[in-house]
Order: sequence, then structure tokens, then C-alpha cells
Amino acid sequence: MNLARVLHPFTGFLTSAVACVLMASAPAVRGQGLPASQPSIWATKPDVTAFEKMENERLAAAQRAIDQIVAAKGGRTIENTLVPFDEATRQLNATIEFSSFMQQVHPDATFRDRATAMTTKASAAATALSLNREVYQALSSLDVSKSDPATRYYVQRQLLEFRLAGVDKDDATRAHLRELNDKLTNEQSAFDRNISDDQRSIAVDSARDLEGLPQDYIDSHKPGADGKIRITTDYPDALPVFTFAKNESVRKQLWVAFGNRAYPKNRDVLLEMMRARQEIATILGYSSWADYNAADKMIGNGQNIANFIRQVNEAARPLAQREFAMLLAEKNKTSPGAKEIFDFENYYLRELVQRSGYNFDSTSVRPYFAYDRVKQGILDTAQKLFGLTFNQEVGAPAWAPDVETWDVSENGKMIGRFYLDMHPRPNKFSHAQMSPLLEGIRGKQLPEAALVCNFAAPTATDPGLMDYGDVVTFFHEFGHLVHQILSGKQQWSGVSGISMEADFGEAPSQMLEEWMRSPQVLATFARHYKTGETIPAELVARMNRASAFGRASWVSAQDSYSAISYEIYSRKPQDVDLDAVTDGATRQYTLLTPLPGTHMFASFGHLGGYSSAYYTYLWDKVIAEDFVSQFDATNLLAPGPAARYRRIVLEPGGSQSANDLVKNFLGRAQNTSAFQKWMGEEFEGKQSGN
Repeated sequence: MNLARVLHPFTGFLTSAVACVLMASAPAVRGQGLPASQPSIWATKPDVTAFEKMENERLAAAQRAIDQIVAAKGGRTIENTLVPFDEATRQLNATIEFSSFMQQVHPDATFRDRATAMTTKASAAATALSLNREVYQALSSLDVSKSDPATRYYVQRQLLEFRLAGVDKDDATRAHLRELNDKLTNEQSAFDRNISDDQRSIAVDSARDLEGLPQDYIDSHKPGADGKIRITTDYPDALPVFTFAKNESVRKQLWVAFGNRAYPKNRDVLLEMMRARQEIATILGYSSWADYNAADKMIGNGQNIANFIRQVNEAARPLAQREFAMLLAEKNKTSPGAKEIFDFENYYLRELVQRSGYNFDSTSVRPYFAYDRVKQGILDTAQKLFGLTFNQEVGAPAWAPDVETWDVSENGKMIGRFYLDMHPRPNKFSHAQMSPLLEGIRGKQLPEAALVCNFAAPTATDPGLMDYGDVVTFFHEFGHLVHQILSGKQQWSGVSGISMEADFGEAPSQMLEEWMRSPQVLATFARHYKTGETIPAELVARMNRASAFGRASWVSAQDSYSAISYEIYSRKPQDVDLDAVTDGATRQYTLLTPLPGTHMFASFGHLGGYSSAYYTYLWDKVIAEDFVSQFDATNLLAPGPAARYRRIVLEPGGSQSANDLVKNFLGRAQNTSAFQKWMGEEFEGKQSGN
């Protein structure tokens, strides 16, 4: 997590996003080097009392560091100002990250409730620091002209975040800003909890209603005592139904349940967040939250977001229309004369087009993607690319029994740790994300992170077969994790981890997705769970060609989410009709017709964390494809380009501008050429006769 998110915690967002968390207590430093090991809070009994004790101790340590800054006599120096400032940052980050993570993943409701309360308390302390004029003046008085570039950039960014927080306002205004931020913390916690806590389900009469779904899915969904089969809105349950179920009524019924999660509770919560954010922006001299939220990001201002959304739409529209025509032609085979496609039909029709037009049935690759093999394959890929070694701490305690703990080493030396929380359980965060747990600080602490996903768990009789999209998601989130670990050798907590500009955070993760398409990479781990046969190269070729179909439609869908995110935060809240904005963006950008009776904004969790910055996914997709173009497509595992990418893009973390990271790696500013080629690859292949 960047200090920007502590000093100015609500202009940034929790990403992958990326939700930020801490999983370790303060490590002991061994000699002059990095700690040989790093104890975890889970080494002791992880009860609520121990949790609150640790969190309160961290808050007290942060306050002592702040007091040290204020009490310093004489001129301002790195030692009497920046060192304690960074320590306060480290402690506040740790507290907020840990509590916010626990409220998303801990299986015990009481623990989640106490974690939510602690998030409120810790966020209030962070807000108070962001509005502390004495600390701001101390940092402003610091002469860093002769310091190293990372230190100069750090101080420059923090002074910007102080001003964006309103530190230069009068006492009454700063007090009101503190109240608004405290209120916003509570609302965002409620928004997230409402989504996590609202698992819905439908009941079908028999396995006949699941015709078209993979047999292992049907086998794992046995009838209950009433003879009904229960299908939940959790991703491992819902997405296969949307994609494969022949029964339109079942798909439609589940779509309605899925699209109404956290509704109506989150309608009112979201409106309150919008009001609080608009008032903060207005007080600080911005016309909208979208403008204010963009002020410390690569994109710069709200108008640039609107321009980017429009430009992407113009680029994707012609290709998306061609894809839509193919989907509509497929629908007309069973519904002659149909003129529209509802959103709930999209996944299913796309699968049918891939089968009829590309000779590819996506269920055909599932036997090659058993969960344990995929996990090992991704670990092996990262090891080859970046020269890392991964070792599991077998039996290490964690917040849930199935969470795995892994150490990351390089040349025999531990450089970080991560946790895998990969399977669904009740009341757990229901999407997929990488959560930074701890920023690495040279000589003090190692970086830590967690992957939180919801893939079907393997059992003694079920290998946990994964869909193509599941494997892509796993690669994506692991890209975030590698970024967090490799950027963890900074001098300062505030520049460790993912870039200061929050709209760069998705680029490394989206880049690593492309390794999923490499026959060379897949041959290392994709083996049939029964026969051990390596996935055939011919099947990979058909998979890649079929997966290229629908890219423009995917871009259009992401553009619609970006538009929703931007539009509700670029207007006055009283002028926003949430259903109208959601439905309007779906129709305008995707060509699909939204199914009446759904309210997707209520479970669109990014509207809480990302707020107006969901455009980040597309913004970073452009950068990611530009990055991929610097690699050899025939040998993505070649060590040379990967080593250069690691050194120039990943290792600096937040110690320099993301714009500079991009330019340093590409040798130029980013452009859309590679993105355009990626988006139209399927149609280019047809035109060239392939």
C-alpha cells in the first residue's frame, strides 16, 4: 500500500483490486541485513482479543512517531522528520490493511464485526494525520534537494496528498473533513460487508435443469432433502451456469439473483458515499469527486477519464458490432427474428459461437486445468521468469483452515511471503483480488501479500477442474503478487509496493495474463487429470483463436463499467438515478439489453473502493499490451526481457512516477497500437486467410 492511501485514503482505491492488508507482526531485525524469518500474528491464537491488542499497539506506535515529529527541536532533517513520518505511515498502513482484510475474509461474524469497528478507528487516525498541519509544515520544511531521487519523489508526493486532504484549510473545515472521512469509512465498510454477506441462491428441480453443464459440476451439486438442487450466486456456482446451461429459465433466474446481491441495502449506502465524496471534493475546490480523485493519478483529471472512455468506445465499437452480429445470428437459430440480446444471454451465446464458428468447446480444456496442477504451473512460470523459489510452510496457521502460507526466496535468501485463500466459503469476499499485506522495507521487514479467489476446491474425488477464465484470473492475480513482492526492497514504507499512481496497479497483472495463451507455458503444466496427457498444441491453437473472439465486446463491457464508475461520481448525487446510469451505460457501450429487475450497482464493489477510477482496468490493459510487445512471442519464458521488466517496472515500486516506469521500459510514451492489434486479432486472422 502506498502512503498516498493513508494520508489521502479515499482518493485512491483498494485494488485486484486490490484490497490492502497486513498479515504479520513487526519482525525482529537480524544484524544489518534482512530478517531471516518473519513471525506472523497467526503464530499465536488468532482470537478477537489478540487482534484488537495488536491493532491498538500499532496505533499507539503511530501516535508516538507523530509526537516525535512535532516535538523535534531545531532544523528539520531526514532523521527527525521523515524517519518518524514513515514509521507512522508503516504502522497506520498495517492497522488499516489488517482490519479491512479481516472484515472481508474471516469466517467468524463476530471477528468481522470487530474488524469493521477497528477499520473505522484506524482510518480516523489516518485521516487525522492527513489533516495534521504541524506534520505537514515539518515535512514542507525538509530540504531533500541533496537526497536520492526516491526520497525526493516520496516527499513531493506526500506534500501533494496532504494538500488534497485539506491540510491547508482552517480548523473548522479540517474538522468537518475529518467527520466526512470517518463517515465514508463506515459507509465503505458497510458496502463491502453487504456484498460479502449476501449470498443468494436458486433451486432447480433436478439434474435435467443443468443440462449442458460439465459432468463434474453436476456431480458436485446433489439434491437436498427436499429433492431440489441449490445453485448459489458464488462465482464457482454461477459462472458455469451462465456459460453452459441450456435451460434459459435457469440462467435467467440465477442472473436475477446474482444481479440483486446487496440490494436494496447498498442503494442507500452508495448514495451516502456519493454525497460524502461530493462534499469533500467541493470543499477542496473541485467540481466533482471524479476530478478530485484523478488529481494524484496518471490520468490527471476527470475530463481525461471521459475522453478515454469515449476513445475506447470509438476504437472498440466497429469490432464489437461485428461480434454482436455473430451472437445475434447464433440466437436466431433458436429464436428467429430476434433483434436484441439480453445481458444474461451473453456468456451462453458466446460459448455457442466459439463452438460453431471456431470448433472450440471450452469444456474441452477443463480436464487439463486441475486446480493443483494450475497452481504449480503458475508458481513454476513465475520462478522461471523472475528467478524466484517458492516453498510452502506446511501446517502454518492462518485465518481459515484451507489457507496456504508460502515463502519466496532468491538465491537461498527469503525475500517475502504470500498466502493463498483460493476457495469459497460463506461470507467471504466473493470476487478475486490480490491483497498487499505488508510493504517490504530494506533491513526492517519483508513484503507479504495474499491472493483471495473463489475457485472450486479439489477433493479426494474431484480435481477441481478450472475454466479457461479461471486460469486467466489466477495468472492475473499472481501478477499483482509478484509486483508486491519484488517491489519490497525500498528504503521507505511509503514508496514500497505498487506504484504511487493508483491507476497503474493493474498493468503488471494484466500483462501476465498473456502467458496463459502461450503453448510453451501451457505445455509445462496443462495435463489431463486422468491420463496425464499434455494439452495438445492443436487444442491450444483453437482455444486461443476462439478466445480472441469477444475481445472487443469485453472491452465494451469494461468501458460500460468505467462509464458507470465515472458518471455517478462526476455529477451531483441528487442528479443521479443509479438504475438509469447502469442501464444506460450497458445499452450505450455493450449493445446488450439489461434484464429488467436487476440492480447490479449494489454488488459492484469497485464503486466503493475504486469509486470513479474503474477506468484503470482499460487504462492498464493498454499499457499491458504495450509491455507484452517487448517480449518474444515465440518464447515468453526467455530470461532477458523478463529480467529487464523486473528491474525497470516491478522493482522500483512507488519510488518513481508510473509514467516514468512506462517510458523507461518502452523507450517511449505508451500508445494504443498493441492494444488495437490485440483487440482485433481474431478478425485480422480471418482477413489474412488464417
